[in-house]
Formats: sequence, structure tokens, C-alpha cells
Amino acid sequence: MSTHPTSIACTSLRFNWADGTEVFEDLQVAFGPGRTGLIGVNGSGKSTLLKLIAGELTPADGTVRVSGEVGYLPQNVTLDTGLRVDAVLGIAATRAALHAIEAGDAAEEHFTAVGDDWDVEERAIATLDQLGLGHIGLDRTIGEVSGGESVLLRLAALLLRRPDVLLLDEPTNNLDLFARQRLYAAVQAWSGVLVVVSHDRELLDLVDQIADLRGGEVTWYGGNFSAYEEALAVEQEAAERMVRVAESDLKRQKRELSDAHMKLARRVRYGNKMYAQKREPKIVMNARKREAQVSAGKHRIMHEEKLSEAKERLDEAVEAVRDDDEIRVDLPFTAVPPGRQVLTLRGLTLRYGAEVKGEFDLRGPERIALVGRNGAGKTTLLRTVAGQLDPVGGEVETHVPLRFLPQRLDVLDDTLSVAENVARAAPDATNNRIRARLARFLFKGAKADQEAGTLSGGERFRAALAALLLAEPAPQLLMLDEPTNNLDMASVRQLTSALESYEGALIVAAHDLAFLESIGVTRWLLLDGELRNTTEEEVRELMAAR
Repeated sequence: MSTHPTSIACTSLRFNWADGTEVFEDLQVAFGPGRTGLIGVNGSGKSTLLKLIAGELTPADGTVRVSGEVGYLPQNVTLDTGLRVDAVLGIAATRAALHAIEAGDAAEEHFTAVGDDWDVEERAIATLDQLGLGHIGLDRTIGEVSGGESVLLRLAALLLRRPDVLLLDEPTNNLDLFARQRLYAAVQAWSGVLVVVSHDRELLDLVDQIADLRGGEVTWYGGNFSAYEEALAVEQEAAERMVRVAESDLKRQKRELSDAHMKLARRVRYGNKMYAQKREPKIVMNARKREAQVSAGKHRIMHEEKLSEAKERLDEAVEAVRDDDEIRVDLPFTAVPPGRQVLTLRGLTLRYGAEVKGEFDLRGPERIALVGRNGAGKTTLLRTVAGQLDPVGGEVETHVPLRFLPQRLDVLDDTLSVAENVARAAPDATNNRIRARLARFLFKGAKADQEAGTLSGGERFRAALAALLLAEPAPQLLMLDEPTNNLDMASVRQLTSALESYEGALIVAAHDLAFLESIGVTRWLLLDGELRNTTEEEVRELMAAR
């Protein structure tokens, strides 16, 4: 690793997508040593900024300067399943040369390939161990590891290179609870420049500062995400207070302008009366009339200017208040009475080997957290309950209407509008009823007519959730698979508020403990070869042990 201070500097940065959509216009931002959490609502340009810094995208104008080597972990990691682990780590050629030399082949090209990297295998194995991947080894193929393990392998490849600048885009997506702990440890140990885009609270609580990207500008907050939330709460309280002050001032200025108009009208009436009665010489009355008009005009202009200034102050105050709308829905038809049987699993054997031994019952409006390692079979279990996969053995019996929201959000038809997608799930609902209910999911007016294929990540999630929760018959069992993946903090809050209104039974497969705690989980289930009841404390202990 180089010894000179590393930094990232973006100057007068402008970037538009091919369709003309503007992302940045004259963005100025710099990142220095330490760990920075880059946050912002979906569509604010966080991933785009990382790609610009990494050189994956080219700005339309402005400059990006990085001192030192950059390592970049993209949000969606796709690897060739035929690649070996050593190839993913970027050491296959060096390792092959080392083995050739050890076998007695002294060809010069082998020594050239090795260079000074004689301990590359030891360093690679140590890096894998650091991330909990020591069991994989260097000779297996990507097709033999889980999706979460492939993400950690990409991170291992970056750590092995020891870059000066590390860029991580939603690195905890698809990582199980245990893999997340390994990632947290790697982030804590990082000593260079690190910029991480994430919605993972636990990860963001490990950073040194927060960069909040909003409206094409970055606002800085010292400390981790918890400190940011506290600072933002104080800031927003002050902003809301300023709105109240500005509103009061605006009302006062309107009253004063109204009073000024009334006084002017009275003066005009009095002047007209004096003129009509001819109590003073005509030249005096005309002069007085002109003086009154000039004075009244100045008075009116002064009050109008004050009113305009008051409006500007109110606009500025309102702009400082964040309006991350929340979903507010009323879902009485999803209610499940306590004790009512919702789901029964009997002697279930899933594809790829996981089991539900004996009989498992879900009753009443229980809220179940389904946890387990990557590849344990959580998604397989949910898809089997939803009827998308047949079990190898055993029986699944559902006693209420159910809906399943998969990780890929593929419940929507991209060629149909949001309203048309909801109409598919509720064919008997009138168009007016659908639109009224969609407005509660923040799809108002023309937004409801937008094609699903053009929605942002957060919008797509809201549309998919609306299609499920507004379906007829109303779902009394809702199953969500990693629902917070790729959602910004505002969208996670929107999901939480929507689930507060849901009165049915809930099964959520997730690795985000903070989110699971926020939705009021009543039972924890661990899938680790077989399905069994557990507790949050036991889950945390297992994470720490691994």
C-alpha cells in the first residue's frame, strides 16, 4: 500500500443518463482518509457517484481525481460459475508459476510471474480466513459456493490487492447474519479511504462520518449513523420551528398589506370628499392628492416587498424540512383472529436437503423472523409454501389467502402501469378505488400511470408491496424474502409503517436484525439443516461464535 495520503476529489461534476435524465450538475465533493457512509434516498445518485469515482462511468463535465489505487465492490456481483476461487482472487497465474517452480521448472517466465509475491497463497488463505471463507480453499469453483460467499470472495480479492481507496456499494445485500459480522470486522480494520453506500444500520454505525447526498449536494455529519440521526433530529426540529416562525411572519405581512390597502382606500375616499366639497383651493387639493398617491404607492410597495421577502423565507424554511413521505394504509381485511390456524407444515423435506421435522403450525397474527446462513434454504422454504416449488417429501397446507414477495420483485409486469398491475391482483376493484388506495402508497395522479419497468428501486418495491397488500382476497399470510435489499432508509421506514397496518400473519426472511426488531417479531425460526425455534439472543450468540 502506498504511503502518501489518499483522497478523492470530485470537482464541478456533471452527469446525465443517455435519456437526458440529470443526476449531477456541478457536484463538489471530496473524501479523505477514514470510513465514510454515503447515504441518500433511492435515485439520489449514490451508486452512480461510486461508479464515477471507480472509472466505470465517465462524467459529462468536471473532474474526478483519486490519489492511490481504487478497489470497487459493485452492488450486484455476478461471477462466472466456472471460475476457480484463485482466479476470482486474481492470483491464478502467480499461483500456477509458484507450483511450477516448486515442481522443478526453472523457466524465467515463472519467476517473472511470481515477482516478489512468494507468499501469495498464504496471504490469500489468511484473507479468506478473515472473512470466514477458510473452508472454501483456492481450488473450488464459484458454482460450488453460495451467493453471499461469492460477494465475500469479491471483497477478499480487493483486500488481497490492498488498494488505497475502497468503494463498497450495498455490500451486505444477500449476506447472512454470520457473513455480515465478517464484513463488519473487515470494515473496522480498514485503515485507508473507505466509502460505503449502505442501508445497513449496523454497518453505518462503524463509519467515522456520514455524507448525505440530497438534491445533487452533499451535507457532512461527523460521527456514525446514530450520531447523524441525532444531529438530523435537532436540525429538523429547528427547521420546523423556522417554518412556524416564517408562517407567522407571512400572516403578519399579509395583514399589514391588507391594512395598508384599507388605509389607502380611506384616504382616497376622504380626498375625493374634500375635492367634491371644494373646501380648499384646487391647486392645493391636487398637490395633496398627488402627494397622497405617491406616499400610498411607496407604502404599498414597501409592504408588498416585505410580503415577498416573507414568502421567500417561508419557502427556504420549508425546503430545509425533509418530507420523506410514509405509506399510510388501512388494511382491516388482512386481520387474522388470535389462535386461528394459518399454516401447517408436516414432515417437510425441501429441495437441496433442508427439513421441517414433525409438524409446524403458524397460528393467528404471528410475526415470524426466518433466519439462517446463506444457502440454508430460506428462499426455498418460502417458495415451497407459496406453491412455486414442490417439496421432495411431506405436506404444506395453507388455511388463509397468502402472498409472497420474492427478492427479485418479479411480481410486476414491466409493460403495465402501476395501476394496471394492482388491477391484475384485484380484478373486481373499480379504477377509482385502486387509485385512491395507490395514493396511500405514494402513487398519486400520473405516478399511478407510470410503467413498472421505468420505476426506481424504491418505487418498484412500493408498487410490488401495493400489488400484494391491495390484492383480493386480502392476504392474511404475507411472506417477504430479504425485503430491505437495495432499499434506502426512507423506503425501509415506509415498509415498516406499511407493515404496522398489516393485521395478518407475517413471515420475513432477512439478515437485517435492526429491521426485524422494528416490525415486532413474535417468534424467531432458525433454518440450519432443519427448522427450529430460537431466540434473538441465540441468533446473536451464533453470529459471534462464527
